[in-house]
Amino acid sequence: MNRPALLVIAHGSRDPRHAATVQALVRRAGALRPGLRVETAFLDFNLPSVTGVLDRLAAEGIRDVVALPLLLTRAFHAKADVPAVLQQAPASLRIRQAEVLGPSPLLVAAVERRLYEAGLAPGDKSATGVVLTSAGSTDPEAIAVIAETARELRRTGWCSVRPAFASASLPRTEDAVRALRAEPGVRRVAVAPYVIAPGRLPDRIAAGAAEADVLADVLGPSPELARLLLVRYDGAARAAERVTAAAV
Repeated sequence: MNRPALLVIAHGSRDPRHAATVQALVRRAGALRPGLRVETAFLDFNLPSVTGVLDRLAAEGIRDVVALPLLLTRAFHAKADVPAVLQQAPASLRIRQAEVLGPSPLLVAAVERRLYEAGLAPGDKSATGVVLTSAGSTDPEAIAVIAETARELRRTGWCSVRPAFASASLPRTEDAVRALRAEPGVRRVAVAPYVIAPGRLPDRIAAGAAEADVLADVLGPSPELARLLLVRYDGAARAAERVTAAAV
């Protein structure tokens, strides 16, 4: 049986670093699965568009597609924007929308990788507080997932972990940094951007980290994130196979 093509759908940004980072991540995921057809598309700002890629796949005779939202939480984009654009696909395509990336232990591992790359070591955990800053959302489900991810990161041994948000929700990065400074046992504060690619909101996170001791990089094309793309793809592909088998 031919495996479905993988279409990774990113939000897009006017910042050219965003698309370049997304493409690097998708290339890394594709390199882990030779022979898998992997495409990238954007909801806004960047090309190729989702409808453009879907039209091209249909014209090439592709019939099955797993559409993977490149999102860390299941908020508005995953619940509304992605399904809406997928409804515009050619009728010849069978499309299954994969789950968003988070929550996942692989994301916690990717955050820790970036913290270590920024100069911290495992031995620093017991005296380091971490601000885990996401882009922000008004969706209660998304906010709850960020809070749970912060708790999971704390369970790996960091002195304290506080969630923060670049927009839409509170607290802001700078406020969480100051709050951690005041906690007993915290001798240094690190900010870990819980975002995939650079852009306006990650720049806001960096600005809010001015009083922190360490600022980690965005998750970007980390090995853990590349593996997670394939985990979500495999889950959706297996679900599609079960539906097909039940219909026979």
